[in-house]
Amino acid sequence: MNDDVPVSSRRRLRRTAVAVLGAVSLLVLAACGSADPTPTATSSPAAFKPVAQQQGSEITVWADAARVPGVQAYQKAHPNVKIKIVTYSGDANGANDLQTKVQLFDRTGSGWPDVAFSANVNDASWASQGKTPYAAPVNQGVISPSTLKGFADGALNPCTFNGNTYCLRNDLAQNVLWYNKALMDKFGYSVPTTWEEYQALGEKVAEEHPGYLVGTAGDAWSPEVYFWASQCPASTATGAKKVKVDLRDAKCTRMAKLLDTLIAKGSVSKDTVFSAGFIKNQASKVLMLPGPSWFGQVLFNSTFKTPKGQIAAASPPKFEGDAKNYTGNVGGGLWFVSSHSKNLKASADLVTWMTTSDAYQGTAGTYPASKKAAVTWLANQKKTGYFAEDVGPVFKESAELIWPGWAATQYSQEAIYSSTVVPALNSGKTLTDTLDTWQTAITDKAKSLGYTVD
Repeated sequence: MNDDVPVSSRRRLRRTAVAVLGAVSLLVLAACGSADPTPTATSSPAAFKPVAQQQGSEITVWADAARVPGVQAYQKAHPNVKIKIVTYSGDANGANDLQTKVQLFDRTGSGWPDVAFSANVNDASWASQGKTPYAAPVNQGVISPSTLKGFADGALNPCTFNGNTYCLRNDLAQNVLWYNKALMDKFGYSVPTTWEEYQALGEKVAEEHPGYLVGTAGDAWSPEVYFWASQCPASTATGAKKVKVDLRDAKCTRMAKLLDTLIAKGSVSKDTVFSAGFIKNQASKVLMLPGPSWFGQVLFNSTFKTPKGQIAAASPPKFEGDAKNYTGNVGGGLWFVSSHSKNLKASADLVTWMTTSDAYQGTAGTYPASKKAAVTWLANQKKTGYFAEDVGPVFKESAELIWPGWAATQYSQEAIYSSTVVPALNSGKTLTDTLDTWQTAITDKAKSLGYTVD
Protein backbone atom coordinates (compact mmCIF):
# COMPACT_ATOMS: atom_id res chain seq x y z
CA MET A 1 0.00 0.00 0.00
CA ASN A 2 1.31 3.48 -0.83
CA ASP A 3 0.56 6.65 1.16
CA ASP A 4 1.99 9.88 -0.23
CA VAL A 5 3.42 12.37 2.20
CA PRO A 6 2.94 15.82 0.62
CA VAL A 7 6.17 17.61 -0.19
CA SER A 8 6.90 20.84 -2.00
CA SER A 9 8.10 20.65 -5.55
CA ARG A 10 11.85 20.60 -5.99
CA ARG A 11 14.24 22.19 -8.41
CA ARG A 12 13.60 21.09 -11.91
CA LEU A 13 16.36 19.14 -13.63
CA ARG A 14 18.30 18.62 -10.43
CA ARG A 15 15.43 16.73 -8.84
CA THR A 16 15.67 14.05 -11.49
CA ALA A 17 19.38 13.65 -10.90
CA VAL A 18 18.98 13.35 -7.16
CA ALA A 19 16.18 10.81 -7.40
CA VAL A 20 18.24 8.45 -9.52
CA LEU A 21 21.26 9.26 -7.46
CA GLY A 22 20.27 8.08 -4.16
CA ALA A 23 21.56 11.04 -2.88
CA VAL A 24 22.76 13.54 -4.21
CA SER A 25 20.98 14.51 -1.95
CA LEU A 26 22.87 16.90 -2.38
CA LEU A 27 24.22 17.42 0.20
CA VAL A 28 26.52 17.53 1.84
CA LEU A 29 28.46 14.80 2.26
CA ALA A 30 30.01 13.19 4.76
CA ALA A 31 33.43 11.83 5.25
CA CYS A 32 33.83 8.40 3.83
CA GLY A 33 37.41 7.24 3.74
CA SER A 34 39.76 4.59 4.99
CA ALA A 35 39.86 6.14 8.45
CA ASP A 36 36.84 7.02 10.57
CA PRO A 37 36.64 10.81 10.85
CA THR A 38 33.86 10.76 13.42
CA PRO A 39 35.15 11.15 16.96
CA THR A 40 34.06 8.30 19.20
CA ALA A 41 33.36 8.45 22.89
CA THR A 42 36.06 7.19 25.20
CA SER A 43 33.53 5.04 27.07
CA SER A 44 31.76 2.01 25.60
CA PRO A 45 28.53 2.71 23.72
CA ALA A 46 25.35 2.32 25.77
CA ALA A 47 23.58 -0.99 25.27
CA PHE A 48 20.62 -0.86 22.90
CA LYS A 49 17.33 -1.91 24.49
CA PRO A 50 14.70 -2.67 21.82
CA VAL A 51 11.02 -2.08 22.48
CA ALA A 52 8.84 -5.15 22.96
CA GLN A 53 8.92 -7.06 19.71
CA GLN A 54 5.89 -8.31 17.76
CA GLN A 55 7.17 -10.83 15.26
CA GLY A 56 5.20 -10.80 12.04
CA SER A 57 3.77 -7.34 12.61
CA GLU A 58 3.51 -4.87 9.75
CA ILE A 59 6.46 -2.57 9.13
CA THR A 60 6.16 0.93 7.67
CA VAL A 61 8.81 1.91 5.14
CA TRP A 62 9.44 5.49 4.04
CA ALA A 63 11.31 5.86 0.75
CA ASP A 64 11.65 8.26 -2.14
CA ALA A 65 10.11 7.54 -5.53
CA ALA A 66 13.37 6.11 -6.87
CA ARG A 67 13.63 3.56 -4.05
CA VAL A 68 9.95 2.51 -3.90
CA PRO A 69 10.26 -0.01 -6.79
CA GLY A 70 13.06 -1.70 -4.85
CA VAL A 71 10.90 -1.97 -1.74
CA GLN A 72 8.10 -3.36 -3.88
CA ALA A 73 10.52 -5.91 -5.35
CA TYR A 74 11.46 -6.98 -1.83
CA GLN A 75 7.78 -7.24 -0.95
CA LYS A 76 7.14 -9.46 -3.97
CA ALA A 77 10.11 -11.70 -3.07
CA HIS A 78 8.98 -11.89 0.58
CA PRO A 79 5.18 -12.18 0.42
CA ASN A 80 4.89 -13.17 4.07
CA VAL A 81 6.30 -9.83 5.25
CA LYS A 82 3.62 -7.20 5.83
CA ILE A 83 4.82 -3.83 4.51
CA LYS A 84 3.22 -0.41 4.31
CA ILE A 85 5.09 1.81 1.85
CA VAL A 86 5.05 5.58 2.24
CA THR A 87 6.48 7.69 -0.57
CA TYR A 88 8.14 10.92 0.55
CA SER A 89 10.85 13.33 -0.57
CA GLY A 90 13.72 11.19 0.68
CA ASP A 91 15.19 14.42 2.07
CA ALA A 92 16.54 15.24 -1.39
CA ASN A 93 17.68 18.76 -2.32
CA GLY A 94 18.26 19.77 1.28
CA ALA A 95 14.76 18.87 2.52
CA ASN A 96 14.44 17.86 6.18
CA ASP A 97 11.08 16.12 6.04
CA LEU A 98 12.27 13.02 7.89
CA GLN A 99 13.70 14.96 10.82
CA THR A 100 10.64 17.20 11.03
CA LYS A 101 8.30 14.20 11.12
CA VAL A 102 10.47 12.31 13.61
CA GLN A 103 10.43 15.31 15.94
CA LEU A 104 6.63 15.29 15.72
CA PHE A 105 6.49 11.57 16.44
CA ASP A 106 8.85 12.05 19.38
CA ARG A 107 6.36 14.52 20.87
CA THR A 108 3.29 12.35 20.24
CA GLY A 109 5.01 9.09 21.16
CA SER A 110 4.04 7.18 18.01
CA GLY A 111 4.23 7.17 14.21
CA TRP A 112 7.91 6.50 13.58
CA PRO A 113 8.53 4.55 10.35
CA ASP A 114 10.21 1.20 10.99
CA VAL A 115 12.52 1.83 8.05
CA ALA A 116 13.43 5.09 6.33
CA PHE A 117 15.60 5.98 3.36
CA SER A 118 17.34 9.34 3.15
CA ALA A 119 19.24 10.79 0.23
CA ASN A 120 20.91 13.21 2.66
CA VAL A 121 24.16 11.70 3.88
CA ASN A 122 24.13 14.08 6.84
CA ASP A 123 20.88 12.76 8.30
CA ALA A 124 22.65 10.28 10.56
CA SER A 125 24.17 13.25 12.41
CA TRP A 126 20.76 13.95 13.99
CA ALA A 127 19.15 10.50 13.76
CA SER A 128 21.88 9.09 16.03
CA GLN A 129 21.46 11.72 18.74
CA GLY A 130 19.18 12.23 21.74
CA LYS A 131 18.09 10.23 24.76
CA THR A 132 16.32 7.79 22.44
CA PRO A 133 17.75 8.29 18.95
CA TYR A 134 15.42 7.63 16.05
CA ALA A 135 17.96 5.30 14.45
CA ALA A 136 18.74 1.96 16.02
CA PRO A 137 22.44 1.12 16.46
CA VAL A 138 22.45 -1.64 13.89
CA ASN A 139 25.80 -2.97 15.08
CA GLN A 140 24.17 -4.04 18.34
CA GLY A 141 22.51 -7.24 17.21
CA VAL A 142 20.27 -5.70 14.55
CA ILE A 143 22.43 -6.29 11.44
CA SER A 144 24.93 -9.15 11.32
CA PRO A 145 28.64 -8.29 11.68
CA SER A 146 29.37 -10.09 8.40
CA THR A 147 26.94 -7.80 6.58
CA LEU A 148 28.50 -4.68 8.11
CA LYS A 149 31.98 -5.86 7.13
CA GLY A 150 30.80 -6.31 3.54
CA PHE A 151 30.62 -2.57 2.83
CA ALA A 152 33.42 -0.65 1.15
CA ASP A 153 36.08 0.68 3.49
CA GLY A 154 34.81 3.91 5.03
CA ALA A 155 31.36 3.60 3.47
CA LEU A 156 29.67 3.49 6.86
CA ASN A 157 31.62 6.41 8.33
CA PRO A 158 28.67 8.81 7.81
CA CYS A 159 26.60 6.35 9.87
CA THR A 160 29.06 5.99 12.75
CA PHE A 161 28.75 8.09 15.89
CA ASN A 162 30.01 7.44 19.42
CA GLY A 163 31.13 3.94 18.56
CA ASN A 164 27.83 2.80 17.04
CA THR A 165 26.65 2.36 13.45
CA TYR A 166 23.22 3.89 12.92
CA CYS A 167 22.50 3.19 9.25
CA LEU A 168 23.52 1.28 6.15
CA ARG A 169 24.76 3.06 3.05
CA ASN A 170 22.66 2.58 -0.08
CA ASP A 171 25.28 3.66 -2.58
CA LEU A 172 28.53 5.53 -3.03
CA ALA A 173 29.06 8.61 -5.14
CA GLN A 174 32.84 8.71 -5.19
CA ASN A 175 34.33 11.37 -7.42
CA VAL A 176 36.47 10.48 -10.42
CA LEU A 177 37.85 12.43 -13.37
CA TRP A 178 35.38 11.98 -16.22
CA TYR A 179 36.62 12.76 -19.71
CA ASN A 180 35.54 12.48 -23.30
CA LYS A 181 38.05 10.04 -24.74
CA ALA A 182 37.01 10.70 -28.32
CA LEU A 183 37.67 14.42 -27.95
CA MET A 184 40.88 13.94 -25.94
CA ASP A 185 42.23 11.66 -28.68
CA LYS A 186 41.11 14.08 -31.39
CA PHE A 187 42.87 17.02 -29.72
CA GLY A 188 45.95 14.97 -28.87
CA TYR A 189 45.69 15.47 -25.10
CA SER A 190 46.70 13.11 -22.30
CA VAL A 191 44.58 12.63 -19.21
CA PRO A 192 46.14 14.55 -16.28
CA THR A 193 47.18 12.70 -13.14
CA THR A 194 47.89 15.78 -11.01
CA TRP A 195 45.91 18.94 -10.38
CA GLU A 196 48.84 20.95 -11.73
CA GLU A 197 48.59 19.02 -15.01
CA TYR A 198 44.82 19.53 -14.93
CA GLN A 199 45.27 23.30 -14.65
CA ALA A 200 47.90 23.38 -17.40
CA LEU A 201 45.64 21.40 -19.72
CA GLY A 202 42.71 23.67 -18.85
CA GLU A 203 44.75 26.71 -19.86
CA LYS A 204 45.82 24.97 -23.06
CA VAL A 205 42.24 24.05 -23.92
CA ALA A 206 41.15 27.65 -23.42
CA GLU A 207 43.80 28.78 -25.89
CA GLU A 208 43.57 26.01 -28.49
CA HIS A 209 39.87 25.10 -28.30
CA PRO A 210 37.91 28.03 -26.84
CA GLY A 211 34.52 27.06 -25.49
CA TYR A 212 35.49 23.56 -24.42
CA LEU A 213 35.36 22.85 -20.70
CA VAL A 214 37.37 20.92 -18.13
CA GLY A 215 35.04 21.52 -15.19
CA THR A 216 32.24 23.50 -13.58
CA ALA A 217 32.17 25.54 -10.36
CA GLY A 218 28.51 26.53 -10.28
CA ASP A 219 27.12 23.25 -8.99
CA ALA A 220 25.96 23.16 -5.39
CA TRP A 221 28.21 20.15 -4.83
CA SER A 222 31.38 21.83 -6.15
CA PRO A 223 32.91 21.87 -2.64
CA GLU A 224 32.59 18.07 -2.45
CA VAL A 225 34.23 17.69 -5.85
CA TYR A 226 37.15 20.11 -5.64
CA PHE A 227 37.77 21.20 -2.06
CA TRP A 228 37.18 17.79 -0.52
CA ALA A 229 39.72 16.31 -2.95
CA SER A 230 42.16 19.06 -1.96
CA GLN A 231 41.78 18.04 1.72
CA CYS A 232 40.43 21.46 2.61
CA PRO A 233 39.30 21.62 6.27
CA ALA A 234 35.94 23.20 5.52
CA SER A 235 34.34 21.09 8.26
CA THR A 236 36.70 18.67 9.96
CA ALA A 237 35.39 16.98 13.09
CA THR A 238 37.59 17.58 16.12
CA GLY A 239 35.22 16.24 18.78
CA ALA A 240 31.57 15.66 19.60
CA LYS A 241 29.78 18.54 17.84
CA LYS A 242 33.10 20.29 17.33
CA VAL A 243 34.44 21.20 13.89
CA LYS A 244 37.42 22.96 12.42
CA VAL A 245 36.59 25.45 9.68
CA ASP A 246 39.63 27.02 8.05
CA LEU A 247 39.18 28.04 4.43
CA ARG A 248 42.44 30.00 4.58
CA ASP A 249 44.34 26.76 4.99
CA ALA A 250 46.81 26.23 2.13
CA LYS A 251 44.88 23.15 1.00
CA CYS A 252 41.82 25.34 0.48
CA THR A 253 43.50 28.31 -1.15
CA ARG A 254 45.41 26.16 -3.64
CA MET A 255 42.17 24.79 -5.10
CA ALA A 256 40.49 28.20 -5.05
CA LYS A 257 43.40 29.70 -7.02
CA LEU A 258 43.39 26.81 -9.50
CA LEU A 259 39.69 27.22 -10.21
CA ASP A 260 39.94 31.01 -10.34
CA THR A 261 42.59 30.70 -13.07
CA LEU A 262 40.49 28.36 -15.20
CA ILE A 263 37.28 30.32 -14.66
CA ALA A 264 39.09 33.43 -15.86
CA LYS A 265 40.39 31.53 -18.89
CA GLY A 266 36.91 30.21 -19.67
CA SER A 267 37.59 26.48 -19.44
CA VAL A 268 35.75 26.07 -16.11
CA SER A 269 32.11 27.17 -16.22
CA LYS A 270 30.30 29.06 -13.48
CA ASP A 271 27.06 27.34 -14.50
CA THR A 272 25.59 24.11 -13.15
CA VAL A 273 25.63 21.03 -15.35
CA PHE A 274 21.87 20.53 -14.94
CA SER A 275 20.79 23.97 -16.13
CA ALA A 276 18.83 24.03 -19.37
CA GLY A 277 21.32 26.45 -20.89
CA PHE A 278 24.31 24.27 -20.05
CA ILE A 279 22.66 21.15 -21.43
CA LYS A 280 21.74 22.91 -24.65
CA ASN A 281 24.91 24.91 -25.30
CA GLN A 282 27.82 23.33 -23.43
CA ALA A 283 27.14 19.64 -22.84
CA SER A 284 28.73 18.67 -26.15
CA LYS A 285 31.85 20.67 -25.28
CA VAL A 286 32.70 18.95 -22.01
CA LEU A 287 36.23 17.65 -22.42
CA MET A 288 36.80 16.74 -18.76
CA LEU A 289 34.61 16.93 -15.69
CA PRO A 290 35.59 15.95 -12.14
CA GLY A 291 32.49 14.52 -10.52
CA PRO A 292 30.69 11.58 -8.92
CA SER A 293 30.44 8.07 -10.28
CA TRP A 294 26.77 8.59 -11.09
CA PHE A 295 27.68 11.23 -13.68
CA GLY A 296 28.35 8.44 -16.17
CA GLN A 297 24.81 7.20 -16.64
CA VAL A 298 22.77 10.02 -15.09
CA LEU A 299 24.56 13.01 -16.58
CA PHE A 300 26.45 11.96 -19.72
CA ASN A 301 24.10 9.25 -20.93
CA SER A 302 20.62 10.26 -19.78
CA THR A 303 20.93 14.06 -19.57
CA PHE A 304 23.64 15.12 -22.04
CA LYS A 305 22.83 12.27 -24.45
CA THR A 306 26.54 11.84 -25.15
CA PRO A 307 26.87 9.00 -27.69
CA LYS A 308 28.05 5.56 -26.63
CA GLY A 309 31.79 4.86 -26.69
CA GLN A 310 33.01 8.38 -25.91
CA ILE A 311 33.02 8.79 -22.10
CA ALA A 312 35.68 7.31 -19.82
CA ALA A 313 36.78 7.75 -16.20
CA ALA A 314 40.24 8.29 -14.71
CA SER A 315 41.57 8.24 -11.17
CA PRO A 316 41.19 11.44 -9.14
CA PRO A 317 44.19 13.76 -9.60
CA LYS A 318 46.50 14.66 -6.72
CA PHE A 319 48.51 17.75 -5.97
CA GLU A 320 52.25 17.48 -6.53
CA GLY A 321 53.93 16.96 -3.20
CA ASP A 322 50.95 15.17 -1.65
CA ALA A 323 51.59 11.59 -0.60
CA LYS A 324 48.50 10.26 -2.39
CA ASN A 325 45.44 11.29 -4.30
CA TYR A 326 42.23 11.80 -2.37
CA THR A 327 38.71 12.45 -3.53
CA GLY A 328 35.28 13.31 -2.17
CA ASN A 329 31.78 12.07 -2.86
CA VAL A 330 28.50 13.62 -3.93
CA GLY A 331 25.64 11.63 -2.46
CA GLY A 332 25.23 8.11 -1.20
CA GLY A 333 21.89 7.53 0.50
CA LEU A 334 21.23 6.00 3.92
CA TRP A 335 18.84 3.35 5.21
CA PHE A 336 17.72 3.60 8.84
CA VAL A 337 16.09 0.99 11.06
CA SER A 338 14.03 2.69 13.75
CA SER A 339 14.90 2.13 17.39
CA HIS A 340 11.12 2.18 17.97
CA SER A 341 10.40 -0.68 15.59
CA LYS A 342 8.37 -3.56 17.00
CA ASN A 343 9.63 -5.84 14.24
CA LEU A 344 13.37 -5.32 14.06
CA LYS A 345 13.88 -8.66 12.34
CA ALA A 346 11.77 -7.74 9.31
CA SER A 347 13.08 -4.16 9.24
CA ALA A 348 16.70 -5.29 9.32
CA ASP A 349 16.13 -7.92 6.65
CA LEU A 350 14.58 -5.37 4.29
CA VAL A 351 17.39 -2.86 4.81
CA THR A 352 20.00 -5.58 4.31
CA TRP A 353 18.34 -6.69 1.08
CA MET A 354 17.98 -3.14 -0.24
CA THR A 355 21.68 -2.40 0.32
CA THR A 356 23.40 -5.69 -0.51
CA SER A 357 21.29 -7.88 -2.80
CA ASP A 358 22.39 -8.40 -6.38
CA ALA A 359 18.71 -8.55 -7.33
CA TYR A 360 18.28 -4.87 -6.51
CA GLN A 361 21.69 -3.23 -6.15
CA GLY A 362 23.18 -5.10 -9.09
CA THR A 363 20.98 -3.16 -11.49
CA ALA A 364 20.53 0.07 -9.51
CA GLY A 365 21.37 3.45 -10.98
CA THR A 366 24.30 4.18 -8.69
CA TYR A 367 27.44 2.42 -7.43
CA PRO A 368 26.55 0.14 -4.48
CA ALA A 369 28.21 0.64 -1.11
CA SER A 370 28.21 -3.15 -0.69
CA LYS A 371 31.42 -4.60 -2.11
CA LYS A 372 29.71 -7.78 -3.29
CA ALA A 373 26.88 -5.92 -5.00
CA ALA A 374 29.39 -3.52 -6.55
CA VAL A 375 31.04 -6.40 -8.41
CA THR A 376 27.72 -7.33 -10.00
CA TRP A 377 26.88 -3.69 -10.69
CA LEU A 378 30.18 -3.06 -12.47
CA ALA A 379 29.76 -6.19 -14.58
CA ASN A 380 26.36 -4.93 -15.66
CA GLN A 381 27.77 -1.50 -16.46
CA LYS A 382 30.34 -3.12 -18.69
CA LYS A 383 27.61 -5.05 -20.49
CA THR A 384 25.85 -1.83 -21.45
CA GLY A 385 28.77 -0.96 -23.71
CA TYR A 386 28.22 2.73 -23.00
CA PHE A 387 31.69 3.67 -21.78
CA ALA A 388 34.76 4.02 -23.96
CA GLU A 389 36.74 1.99 -21.42
CA ASP A 390 35.91 -0.23 -18.45
CA VAL A 391 35.19 2.10 -15.50
CA GLY A 392 35.37 -0.72 -12.97
CA PRO A 393 39.01 -0.39 -11.86
CA VAL A 394 38.73 3.39 -11.44
CA PHE A 395 35.46 3.19 -9.53
CA LYS A 396 36.78 0.54 -7.15
CA GLU A 397 39.99 2.48 -6.55
CA SER A 398 38.20 5.78 -5.97
CA ALA A 399 35.79 4.22 -3.51
CA GLU A 400 38.77 3.71 -1.21
CA LEU A 401 40.21 7.22 -1.69
CA ILE A 402 37.61 9.36 0.08
CA TRP A 403 39.46 11.84 2.31
CA PRO A 404 38.26 11.20 5.90
CA GLY A 405 38.59 14.81 7.04
CA TRP A 406 35.27 16.02 5.61
CA ALA A 407 32.75 15.43 8.39
CA ALA A 408 29.06 14.56 8.33
CA THR A 409 27.28 17.50 9.95
CA GLN A 410 23.77 18.73 10.54
CA TYR A 411 24.36 21.59 8.11
CA SER A 412 24.67 21.32 4.36
CA GLN A 413 27.85 22.50 2.67
CA GLU A 414 25.92 22.54 -0.60
CA ALA A 415 23.25 24.89 0.70
CA ILE A 416 25.87 27.28 2.06
CA TYR A 417 27.93 27.22 -1.15
CA SER A 418 24.81 27.80 -3.27
CA SER A 419 23.65 30.78 -1.25
CA THR A 420 27.06 32.33 -0.58
CA VAL A 421 29.64 31.44 -3.21
CA VAL A 422 27.65 30.87 -6.41
CA PRO A 423 26.03 34.34 -6.37
CA ALA A 424 29.44 35.90 -5.71
CA LEU A 425 30.96 34.07 -8.68
CA ASN A 426 28.13 35.20 -10.91
CA SER A 427 28.66 38.80 -9.79
CA GLY A 428 32.29 38.67 -10.95
CA LYS A 429 34.09 37.82 -7.72
CA THR A 430 36.65 35.05 -7.52
CA LEU A 431 36.58 32.03 -5.25
CA THR A 432 39.57 33.46 -3.42
CA ASP A 433 37.61 36.68 -2.86
CA THR A 434 34.77 34.74 -1.23
CA LEU A 435 36.74 32.47 1.13
CA ASP A 436 36.26 34.69 4.17
CA THR A 437 32.54 35.18 3.51
CA TRP A 438 32.14 31.47 2.86
CA GLN A 439 33.95 30.64 6.11
CA THR A 440 31.73 33.02 8.07
CA ALA A 441 28.62 31.42 6.57
CA ILE A 442 29.75 27.91 7.54
CA THR A 443 30.77 29.05 11.02
CA ASP A 444 27.51 30.89 11.68
CA LYS A 445 25.40 27.96 10.52
CA ALA A 446 27.40 25.48 12.57
CA LYS A 447 27.14 27.58 15.72
CA SER A 448 23.40 28.05 15.20
CA LEU A 449 23.07 24.25 15.36
CA GLY A 450 25.09 23.94 18.56
CA TYR A 451 28.54 23.20 17.13
CA THR A 452 31.73 24.51 18.64
CA VAL A 453 33.88 25.88 15.80
CA ASP A 454 37.68 25.93 15.94
